[in-house]
Amino acid sequence: MLRTLEDWLTHIECQHGQTIALGLDRVRRVKETLGQTPICPVILVGGTNGKGSTCAMLERILLCAGYRVGLYTSPHLLRYNERVRVNGRSVVDESLCEAFIKVEAARGETPLTYFEFGTLAAWEVFSTADVEVVILEVGLGGRLDAVNIYEPDCAIVTTVDLDHMDYLGPTREHIGFEKAGIFRPGKVAICGDTPPPQTLLDHSAALGVDLQLIGRDFGYQRLEQQWQYWGRAGKRSGLAYPALRGGRQLSNASVALAGLDALHELLPVAMQDIRRGLAEVELTGRFQVLPGRPTIVLDVAHNPQAARVLAENLGDMAFHPETWGVFGMLRDKDISGVIGPLRGRITRWLPCSLDGPRAATAEGVAHALLAMGVQGPLPTFPSTAAALTYAQEHAGEGDRIVAFGSFLTVADALRALQRDAL
Repeated sequence: MLRTLEDWLTHIECQHGQTIALGLDRVRRVKETLGQTPICPVILVGGTNGKGSTCAMLERILLCAGYRVGLYTSPHLLRYNERVRVNGRSVVDESLCEAFIKVEAARGETPLTYFEFGTLAAWEVFSTADVEVVILEVGLGGRLDAVNIYEPDCAIVTTVDLDHMDYLGPTREHIGFEKAGIFRPGKVAICGDTPPPQTLLDHSAALGVDLQLIGRDFGYQRLEQQWQYWGRAGKRSGLAYPALRGGRQLSNASVALAGLDALHELLPVAMQDIRRGLAEVELTGRFQVLPGRPTIVLDVAHNPQAARVLAENLGDMAFHPETWGVFGMLRDKDISGVIGPLRGRITRWLPCSLDGPRAATAEGVAHALLAMGVQGPLPTFPSTAAALTYAQEHAGEGDRIVAFGSFLTVADALRALQRDAL
């Protein structure tokens, strides 16, 4: 008897022998059994980094324009419900459980991964909620990711860089081909990578895709207090900077606006909706700077490209005498590649262990830090919470604490901070 959301999540974790099993045959078969058909315009958003920010901007702008919006993202930080949003709110347990019941009945003996099960269930939620636009964030890659069973009216690739190489291939060219797998013949595709891999360009040309590239077909210009977007539909001037922090967010915002321009006939939005949406957008854990002293920064950066962006963002902040790095990662990630860009930004490294079978130990992270030339000896901590507490007890008021390296690191830091606030 599966009564609660926790019951269901435990159940769906056990339905497939692999955590990740790329391929569309199984999930497409269950989709057909469910009778899932197009219900509204669909935007697919893939990329190595920037997916979450782009999805959040699209969602908020479309909500400001008055649309009923369904958003599916992953992974979650604190609660599974974060993955499925309707009208800007995480759906309630009951809605998810009802959707899981339908998927379970339809799958029969077909094994589904946790992500595949959740993707099908999210569509059931959106169908019941009568949404007017669906935004789907790619989980891994694109071509063989479960969200790719749905037909997009616009497909977006934010960036292409090295991550998940065991599944997507060893080079940007391999990964670019996988990302381009969400493109559709005759449809608009948006790419915010500069320069994009040749495989992405070749695949879009072979499909007959209307590919729009940042810097060629659309882009942005930084001004002193504002910024300007330009694209095929013209210029939008006097824009306030997005509420999401970090220099990379102008690129993400431009990608989002290019996608909305491409869908203007289906989903018209006004300038006031864009201005308000960019001003109101929120996203936990993406260069999130918390109020108080010492300053605390939360960032899910877990690959070299994201680490470079984090390093740039830290460099743009005001001076802090010391920067304490609460650092936990998964062992199948490029730990050295994340350390490299941040060696000059973090002055006190606090490696910590994370929970789960894929997690690196604090000792393993410390070993990688020493191998990259970080001076020892390094303290190690059994959890993010323990490292964060140590940093809070030892940091000066003018210092900053950065918790990063994984969604798990940020989630654990958020839980610890919430407990401290009680």
